[in-house]
Amino acid sequence: MTDLTKPTGELTLRTLAMPTDANPAGDIFGGWVMSQMDLASGIRAAERARCRVVTAAVKEMAFELPVKIGDTLSIYTDVARVGRTSITLTVEAWAQRSRYNAMEKVTAGTFIMVAMDGNGKPTPISQA
Repeated sequence: MTDLTKPTGELTLRTLAMPTDANPAGDIFGGWVMSQMDLASGIRAAERARCRVVTAAVKEMAFELPVKIGDTLSIYTDVARVGRTSITLTVEAWAQRSRYNAMEKVTAGTFIMVAMDGNGKPTPISQA
C-alpha cells in the first residue's frame, strides 16, 4: 500500500512558486508545474543513462490540488523501468504550503525519457 502522506521516490528538484508563474487568481499554472516535473525527470534520467535524454511521453497525469504563490514545490522521482533506450519514471509534485506547515501532493505522472547519442539518435542504456 502506498503512503499518501509521504512522497515516493528521491527528492530531485525544489523551487519556489513565484507571482510570475501564476494566473490572476493566484494559482500557479499547471504548465509551470509540469515543466518542473519534466526538468526533474530529465535530471534523474540523465544521471541514470549517463548521457543526454529527451522527453518522449507524459502519461497518466492529473492535477489534484492547486499550487499557490509562495509554496515550495518539491519534485520526487522514482525510476520505474529501464528499457533498451528509454527510462520510465514515476514523478510526484508536492507543495510545502507557505501559509501553514503542511506538505500536500498536488500532482503525479509517468514520464518516459529516451537516451540520445551525440547525433541525436536513441542510444542503448547500460543495464548495470
